[in-house]
Amino acid sequence: STKEMSHRSSDFTKILNTTENLMRELLNIPDNYKVIFLQGGGSAQFSAVPLNLIGLKEGRQADYVVTGGWSAKAAKEAEKYAKVNIVHPKLGAYTSIPDPSTWNLNPDASYVYYCANETVHGVEFDFVPDVKGAVLVCDMSSNFLSKPVDVSKFGVIFAGAQKNVGCAGVTVVIVREDLLGFAQKECPVVLDYKTQAANSSLYNTPPCYSIYIMGLVLEWIKNNGGAAAMDKLSLIKSRMIYDIIDKSNGFY
Repeated sequence: STKEMSHRSSDFTKILNTTENLMRELLNIPDNYKVIFLQGGGSAQFSAVPLNLIGLKEGRQADYVVTGGWSAKAAKEAEKYAKVNIVHPKLGAYTSIPDPSTWNLNPDASYVYYCANETVHGVEFDFVPDVKGAVLVCDMSSNFLSKPVDVSKFGVIFAGAQKNVGCAGVTVVIVREDLLGFAQKECPVVLDYKTQAANSSLYNTPPCYSIYIMGLVLEWIKNNGGAAAMDKLSLIKSRMIYDIIDKSNGFY
């Protein structure tokens, strides 16, 4: 059983490598990106992102697009480590994405952060923000691999597996290599992207079973047409729901 398997064994190394290779294939991840498997869910990444990236520029500043509860939590957590700039006026309700032409991006920000799909408030980006060459960070937990994505547009992508590609316990982080090595001294070593990448996600004991399950899900996605096919399936399912809503004469 994977639950009893040593994470240092050749059998688990094969599982880990297979899972990473499937991830790279399905997302066409460029060679200059590292794929690491961590613990703590997306919430741990709310801390890990600023702790790893805020040192990219001296000002310790970061831009956040806050379109729902998850990005709001991320911005609040980042305030412990950085000066956070919300790039748009505070929203009275999370019902839409502010027009990007109104965003006030800080040229001194170390990165720009957003959540691709706010599950609680039902707000999803249907585009990748143009951040004028800044380092773009995205929480893709709830729509990860539900559609094709151009990884090269991002500095960091992270996603908790439990919403789309497996069971709880593992978080995948895709990080561009040139962003490694800037972790703050107060960054816990288990959240240090460079350390984890250098140790192939094995600096500490990884969530072996969750990684195994993720590999099975990725294999299923591949065998069923990849991310593009998942996008088509999602549209079919959502159309069924929205057809009922639209024809309910205001009941829904």
